[in-house]
Formats: sequence, C-alpha cells, structure tokens
Amino acid sequence: DYLDNGNNKMAIQQADKLLKKHKDLHCAKVLKAIGLQRTGKQDEAYTLAQEVAALEPTDDNSLQALTILYREMHRPELVTKLYEAAVKKVPNSEEYHSHLFMAYARVGEYKKMQQAGMALYKIVPKNPYYFWSVMSLIMQSISAQDENLSKTMFLPLAERMVEKMVKEDKIEAEAEVELYYMILERLEKYREALDVVRGKLGEKLTSELQSRENKCMAMYKKLRRWPECNALSRRLLLKNSDDWQFYITYFDSVFQLIDESWTPPLEEEHSLEGEVHYSIEQAVKFIEERITEESKSSRPLRGPYLAKLELIRRLRHRGCNDEHKLGDPEELMFQYFKKFGDKPCCFTDLKVFVDLLPSSQYTKFIGHLLEVIPLSAAAEGGTALPEDIRALQQHLCVVQLSRLLGLYHAMEKKEKLSVVRELMLRYRHGLEFGKSCLKTELQFSDYYCLLAVHLLLDLWLEEGEETAVWQCLTLLEEGLSHSPSNAQFKLLLIRIYCRLGAFEPVAELYSSLDAKHIQHDTIGYLLTRYAEALGHFAAASQSCNFALRFFHSNQKDTSEYIIQAYKYGAFEKIPEFIAFRNRLNSSLHFAQVRTERMLLDLLLEANITTSLEESIKSMSLSPEEDDIPWKDLRDNRDLTVLFNWDPKDRDISEEHRKLSLEEETLWLRIRSLTLRLVSGLPTLSHSIQPKNSEKTAENGVSSKIDTVRSLLQQLEAAVDSGKKFLEQKIQYPVLGPPPTRMAGFFSNGSCQCQTSLFYLVSDIYELDTNGLEDSAEIQERIGNSFKSLIERLTGLFNKCKGDLIEVRDGTLKTHANLLENLVFLVETISITLWVSSYCDSVLRPFKSNLQKKKKKKKESSIAMPPVFTHFLDYVTDLQTLTSNVIDHIKGLEIILTALKLEDLSLKDTLLLQEEKKFTKTVQGKVQSSYHHSIQEIGELLKKRLDTIKKLKI
Repeated sequence: DYLDNGNNKMAIQQADKLLKKHKDLHCAKVLKAIGLQRTGKQDEAYTLAQEVAALEPTDDNSLQALTILYREMHRPELVTKLYEAAVKKVPNSEEYHSHLFMAYARVGEYKKMQQAGMALYKIVPKNPYYFWSVMSLIMQSISAQDENLSKTMFLPLAERMVEKMVKEDKIEAEAEVELYYMILERLEKYREALDVVRGKLGEKLTSELQSRENKCMAMYKKLRRWPECNALSRRLLLKNSDDWQFYITYFDSVFQLIDESWTPPLEEEHSLEGEVHYSIEQAVKFIEERITEESKSSRPLRGPYLAKLELIRRLRHRGCNDEHKLGDPEELMFQYFKKFGDKPCCFTDLKVFVDLLPSSQYTKFIGHLLEVIPLSAAAEGGTALPEDIRALQQHLCVVQLSRLLGLYHAMEKKEKLSVVRELMLRYRHGLEFGKSCLKTELQFSDYYCLLAVHLLLDLWLEEGEETAVWQCLTLLEEGLSHSPSNAQFKLLLIRIYCRLGAFEPVAELYSSLDAKHIQHDTIGYLLTRYAEALGHFAAASQSCNFALRFFHSNQKDTSEYIIQAYKYGAFEKIPEFIAFRNRLNSSLHFAQVRTERMLLDLLLEANITTSLEESIKSMSLSPEEDDIPWKDLRDNRDLTVLFNWDPKDRDISEEHRKLSLEEETLWLRIRSLTLRLVSGLPTLSHSIQPKNSEKTAENGVSSKIDTVRSLLQQLEAAVDSGKKFLEQKIQYPVLGPPPTRMAGFFSNGSCQCQTSLFYLVSDIYELDTNGLEDSAEIQERIGNSFKSLIERLTGLFNKCKGDLIEVRDGTLKTHANLLENLVFLVETISITLWVSSYCDSVLRPFKSNLQKKKKKKKESSIAMPPVFTHFLDYVTDLQTLTSNVIDHIKGLEIILTALKLEDLSLKDTLLLQEEKKFTKTVQGKVQSSYHHSIQEIGELLKKRLDTIKKLKI
C-alpha cells in the first residue's frame, strides 16, 4: 500500500520490520528494493534484487515484484533470466511459460520467442500459442539483415506451419487467417493469397468493413488483373457511391484497360468479379448514373460530383477530347458549391480541382459564387453580412478560394488593408452566432481572422511593413480570447513571436496546445529550434526534457503494445509497431534534441557547478562514439501543421522539404562534432596517466589527440558543406520550415572562433609532448593564436551591439538577430574557457618545475619562456572582454526597462479601441521576453567571468 501511495520511505521501514522476523522472505526483500529504487538508491536496490534472483524464486509474488522492479530499472533483459530459471524448476506451468514468452517479446528475442511459443503449445495445445510461434518466425524474417534468408528460410517455414493447421482443419480465428495472408503476401505469392481470401477461410474476415474486398483488391493490383479491379470497384460503388478509394481504383483500372486495348471474351464472364468497363464512354455513363442515383438519395453525397471532376482532370491530363461530354468544370464547381457550400469541407474538396479553371476566369468565377450567397442588404457604403451560419460558411468558402486563386496576392497595399478591415468586421459579426459555444469549441468565423492575419503577414514580409506584424499579433491574441482552444491561432502566434525573437509567450502557448505523444516529434521543432537560440536556457532545458521523455518512453511503451497485440491476436499490427519504434529512434528531431540538450547542460554547468570532466562523464559522452544514425535519419516534422490558403507556387513544395532536411542534417553534424570535440578535452590532460608506464601513456593519449584531430577535419568538412549549402540563398515559404541557426553561426564569426580554438588545443598538446626547450616556434604560434582569438571574439561582440528593440516613427522594430548573436557569443566564450583551462592544466606543471629549478640553482636569470606571458596577457584580455560584454548587457537591460511602450501611439489609426488593449498586451509580452533573455544571458556570463578569474597560472 505504501508503495502504491508513493510513500517509499515507510515501505522500506515496513519491509525491514518484516525481514527482522522472517529473514528469507523473498517478496519483502524485493518490495524493499522497489522502495530503494524509487528513492534514488539504484545500486542498493540492484544488489538486493540480485540476491533474490540468484535464489531462483518460483513464487508468483516475488516474480511479479521483481518484474516491476526490473522494468523501472529499464533492464527488461533481467526478466527473461528470471523466468528462464522459473520455467526450468516448474516445467509444466502455462503461466510462467507465457510470462517467459512476453519477456522475450520485450527485448525482441524472436528466435527464443519462437521456441517459447512451441514449448507452450506442447504443454497446452491452444491455437494462439502455436500462432505466437509462427508470428515470431515472421518477425525473424523482418529483422533479418539478409533478405534472401528471410525469403528462403523463415517465411517458407512459417507458411508450412500454417498449412499444416489448414490441412488439419484447425484454423479457428480471424487473426490466424490474417497471419496466413500476411505470410503469402510477404512471399509475393499473390495468387495463393487471393485464393485464401476468396475461399472458405476468407469467410472468417469479418471484423473490418469490406476487409475481404480490400484484400482482394490489393492482390488484383499486385497481379495487375485490371478487369477484376474494375469489376470489383464498380460493384462496390453500386453499393456505396460515396466511397472515394473505389472511384480512384475504378478510374485507374479503366485507363489501364484502355491502354492495353482489352476486350471482353465472347463466351464466358467478363471477369471473376462480373462486368467490366473498358472505355471512356462507359466510364462517363457510369458516373452520370451515380449522380442520377444520388439525386434520389435521402442525404446528399459528395462522391459522385467529385468523381465527375476527377474524371475531367484525368481526361485532360491524357489529352483526350472527351471531357466536354461531362460538362464545363466551372459550371460543375459552381453547382457543387450551391449544393455543399455551407459545409466546411467544400473548400478542401474544390481546392484539388481549381487548376481546371483558366486563370482568366478566376475573378468571374468568384463573383459568380458570391451572387448565390444570401447576404443581408448592405446599408449605404456598409458591408453585406450573412444572416445565418449557413450563409457565413458559404461566404468563408469563397474567401478561402479567393486567397487560393491568388486574387488577394495581386492587390495593392491599400486594397489589402481594406480587405483586412472587412475580414475583421465579418469575424466580429460572426461571433454573434457562436455565443452559445463552449470554451473548447471553435467560433464559426475564426477563419476570417486567420485569413486577415495571412494578408498582414504578406505586407510585413514582402513589403517590410513593420506595423503589420504587430497587427497580426493583436488580431491573433484577440481571436484567441474568443476561441481559447483554437490550435491554429496558437501555432501562428508561436511562429510570429519566434520570428520577432520573443520566446517567453511561446512556452505558455505551446503547453496550452497540450501536445500528446507523437506530436512531441512532429511539432516539437517549433519549440526546440528557438528556446536556446533566443537565450531562454531554462525553458530550453525543459522543452528538451519533454521531447526526450517521450522518445525514451517510446522504447518501453512499444514493447507493451507488441505484447498486447500478441495477447489479442492483432498480428498484422506487430510489424507496424516495430516500424513505428524504428522510425522514432532514427528521428531527426530526437538526434537534434539529444545533441542540443547535452551542449546546453555543458553550457550551464561545466566548470561552474561541476568540472567539465565530471559533466562529460555523467552524460557518458565519448569523442570516439557517434550514436546518430546518419544514413537512416527520418524527418518526422509536420511542416503543414499551419493552415494556409496560398496558391501552389507560394506553398511549401517537396523541394523545400528536401532542402530543409539537408540543412537540418548539416547543422546537426556541426553541433554533434562540436560536442564530441569538447568531450575530447578532458581525455587529453596527463593527470589520468600513471607516471611510470610512459610508453603506454603516450600511446593512450596520442590516440586521443588523433581522435580530436580527425574530428576537427570532419568539422572543417561539415562547415564547408554548410557554407556551400547557404550559397544557394534558399527562401522557405513564410509558414514553411524555420531555417536553422547555421547562417548566423557563419556570418557572425562564431564558426571561425570555435574552429581556431580546437586548432589551439592541437598546438598546446604538441607543446605538452615536446616540452618547453626548443619549442620557440610552437610557442610563437600559440601566442599568435591567442591574439587572433581575442580579435575574433571582439569581432563577434561587435556583431552583438545595437538596440534590441527600437522605436521608429511610433513603430516598434525588434532585432532578434542581435539576441541570437549574443547567445552564440556566450557559447563561444564557454568553449574558449574549456580550452583555456586545458591550456592552464598543461602550463601549470611547467611553471612549477621552472620555479623548482630556480630555487635549486638559486639563480634569478632563468628566462621565463614567452608562452607564459602570452597566456597571461590572453587571460587578462579575455577577462576584460567578458566584463565589457556584461556591461553591455546591463546597458541593454536599462534601456529595455526604460522603454515606455504604453506611450507608443501606433500610428495606424485603423486600430479600434478594443484592439489597442491587445496591442499593449502583445508589446508588453515581447518587451518582457527580451528582458528575460538578457537576464539569463547576463547571469550565465557572470558565472563564466568567475571561472576566468581562476585561470591565473
């Protein structure tokens, strides 16, 4: 009970009391171990658990408790050992055998699962156990590196095992038929699979709607049996003329048959599935009949009307002259709008077909649609507004189409602003219809507000109109106040605040989105890209933790899903779960978050609260190891999460996705190599090596310096690739993928600083191995490196100067790039310090040896080698520079605090009174966020300054 209630200390005390009375009570020991594990005493817990496990317990309580403990320790492989021992002692226990099978499933030991399944079947001949074994064979085939092996050994064996059951007529459940189908499909025995589905066994496939038909269709396609495809889809469309997937198959097969000049046989049936359509005339007639049928149906169906447009599109694509038989696309779309214009799906339905219209007809088409919307008569010079929700939906659909057809993009600035006003008027009028909406429901007119914001974004980014961006934020905050759970408002606010360099409001917005499970991978990039870059280190740490927690729990959770799939016979889901787990493990976002999280931890802690060496050790980092699956990286980001109504040429394209992935990978490579180079620093210092074994010590360390040098070459190569990539000057769409920090890293000089630092490490190491005598050249080289480093750092500091927020003609302008440069400066100063403390660890022993010699010879004339003065000058300069940066930051803080934003009269008289209050809120949020960033950066630099002061040799 204590453990369940989270009172672990009491649980430990109770277990101790029990153990005093009954020394060998296994279960009490394990429960005590669970308490210890949960109070952070992992080592004690492990020792205690191993004591019990060594006795190979067979009582259920101890086994269950140990299983829970090992799971919490993330050591599922220990559970398998536990049940292996239990099964040996109690060989006929069905329960222990099935626990053993599930334990193997958790660690993915497919061969042992196959054996455990058969052992279970021998004890208790139940079908599920037999098929567990068969499924484990399929899993071996999937995980086999050699595809040949999987097709010649594992799958044929699985097939034979199922055939044996079929011959003995022992197939009972649907899951068993599914498994047989899955094996045949993987063996590419499509004909046999078709026979299974169409035969007696296929009658068991009942749990999913049209499961049999869908499987037949898939096999016909694989076998390229187009007559059957056509006849089956025709038959299914007669049953349900609204099933879109069968229209697609129907059209595909008709055109395949036309291309093959197929004709029906004279005597027998057209095909196994009945009558076949093999000409355009038949297809046109079939679609017309579906529309006639639809008009008699009790509820309106969209399928037949859209199928007509789809057929026109295909005919036009093939260059046929038959499309006129179906009518004019513009008229058809107009009729469709009249019928379905009040449904939110009308826009997305028509979006696919707008390219059937000639661009000269766009304005006429939109005017035509507006004529049929019932709007109230407008007062003199006023706007005609909808009287009910239906009319509002219809009008919204037309506005969305206008944006999609590029009518708004072609407008002048003045026109755009008047459209924004009109849209906001319609938005506020539409709120009348949503008064009874719950907080969790969206307002009917929300899209008006979003469209207005999109127009303002055009003005900001294309015409450099600064007031427009503040108006965007104002309208979105107003929209959010009426519709607090509108995710689109929140996502757009996140993107705009980040572009302005204000991260503080973003954290709250993101957490209110309440991202679940996989969304940490698909939209997490919105958060992790900007948190650290804009100087919110604590928030960055937190956002990385959110993501990492999801990725780590994915491992554990997926095993549980797989076990449930075995228990309930959902075999076809098991490969999907495995693929899902692999996809997450090789996620680009996962690799980025891991790398950035470690760099961030080092930035905040190394040589401040703990030494660099300890920090690196606690992360189990090693310069030789690279755990990023570069070849298999998967981009799981959802780049279309933000709605947009842009025409095709302005929308995000496949090319943009490829380029963004390439850029993200290059930047990840640079960051990962930087991390590994930093983790190589502690390995170079001599303190680790024993004095006497000089030879081996030299080899040990020299291989380490080789690692560092090879990583440095790789970094140079990655930097070159990055620069080449940036030469393309790629512009992503406004709401497309955000660019990485790479451009700033190169342009502000951080890159040159950081690479020269690692070259300095190599020189210092050389000095360390050669000694001070006869090393004048190296010493001079080091001295020059120190000088140029200070120059470079000063250059980087100069790129950080300027006002973060300035007021120009009553308008606010933010300079987010200065903030990003400041963060790069802090990162670079931190790396400089880690390298400097390595220099310090090399030079200190030299200095003390020299002083000992002086004392022995009692001479004061021994000249101090120049490297010491170089180093001292360098440390002094570094200290001065860091102090200057801190003073600069203090100055920025004073200016930010003094900015009285409420006195700003935004010159845009378009703002209404209620909007002005939101504008104040927005500007306050941006100001406060900048203030927060500056404080965090300043605090960190002060800590770094204290470290510099300790660097006096």
